[in-house]
Amino acid sequence: MNTIKKIALVSMLGIAFAASAAALKTDPAKSTVTATFKQMNVPVDAKFKKFTANIDYDAAKPDAAKATVEVETGSMDLGDPEYNKEVTKKEWFNAAQFPKATFVSSSIKSAGAGKLTVTGKLTIKGKATDVSFPLTVKADGKNQVFDGVLPIKRLAYNIGEGEWKDTSMVADDVAIKFHVVAAQ
Repeated sequence: MNTIKKIALVSMLGIAFAASAAALKTDPAKSTVTATFKQMNVPVDAKFKKFTANIDYDAAKPDAAKATVEVETGSMDLGDPEYNKEVTKKEWFNAAQFPKATFVSSSIKSAGAGKLTVTGKLTIKGKATDVSFPLTVKADGKNQVFDGVLPIKRLAYNIGEGEWKDTSMVADDVAIKFHVVAAQ
């Protein structure tokens, strides 16, 4: 096979592979990432205003799916400008040094109709851990809607250092909730 034919074949295979990829485009106006925790035993929901979710998903081949999510730690909104500033400090997210928290999937497996089990690496404040959590997915017109909750322990990621390690004020348990709407 001559060089021109090899290049043409490789190019066609590349185009065919790219066409079969199911990269979805996230709709940020319809998608949310929140952290729910208890402060003095009262539930608090804090929304992250800035995040990106890159999802490759084909409902016919869920085990081939991949996902990467980046959350800007300094975008946490607790509903009060002073609290928002506080959580960017070194004792909490240290957003100056660690501006993003990331999740990168290593495996996404079907767990029944409309259900997936997602495994991957979560990195917050420079600390990476392996995590696994259930995810639901449903079609909504041209969109795919992904919903899930990832429970974490904030102290495992050094979120709340110094006096804030005391879990009687801010609980160690945090639920990261996400609702991602995406389309091809």
